[in-house]
Amino acid sequence: MRIEFLGTGTSTGVPQVNCSCEVCSSTDACDKRLRASVLVTAGHRNILIDCGPDFRYQALRSHIARVDALLVTHSHYDHCGGLDDLRPYCIEKPLPIYAEPPVISDIKARIPYCFNEHPYPGVPRFEMLPVEPDRPFCVGDVEIMPLRVMHYKLPILGFRIGNAAYITDSLTLPDATMKQLEGLDILVINALRRTPHLSHQSLDEALALIERLSPRRAYLTHMSHQMGLHRQVSAILPPHVSLAYDTLVIE
Repeated sequence: MRIEFLGTGTSTGVPQVNCSCEVCSSTDACDKRLRASVLVTAGHRNILIDCGPDFRYQALRSHIARVDALLVTHSHYDHCGGLDDLRPYCIEKPLPIYAEPPVISDIKARIPYCFNEHPYPGVPRFEMLPVEPDRPFCVGDVEIMPLRVMHYKLPILGFRIGNAAYITDSLTLPDATMKQLEGLDILVINALRRTPHLSHQSLDEALALIERLSPRRAYLTHMSHQMGLHRQVSAILPPHVSLAYDTLVIE
């Protein structure tokens, strides 16, 4: 399995517009964070998790030649604002999009021109496929387990693929999800900033969760400029925990 981090930033990205803090002013490429997304390659399938408003640039930067399926964690703009830019990947046939029914409804309301009975020529074509937590589905021969995650009071999804899991925008995880996250080789988990937040885990909360789940390796994502400089935060992390950064590839 190959996981490429297309973006590791929160909804505002890093640098944040109209901010001159040391992180937003940093010249370190690791401090430049587009909106959070990963491309998972497994079983000869390219599986995109979330497609935010930076996707066009991410696809060009990473030379993404094919997308076989999209998994959507939730319908906030930073996670599905780039759907129209998927059109090069669904010319020959509709692109499967896996999401919960309320998210499918939100997507159809956001880009209704893609779902008209007689769509305008050239618009993206999507096959909307509803999924539920704890009910696995397959993309080709790749089994995917959707997991319930709580984004404050909003129920959203994380995903386990083999011995890797991707959890973003989480504040708390139900017991059933904790059980599903046992025995991981790779855990990708959100850590917004150093101090507590209403709907996202802080650095300390993410580290506590990692300690409890004991994955072989853990990577932090969905970070804001308030996390601090990449090199400084990296220096205080446990040996098996890393800050992810845009274009990082793990295999």
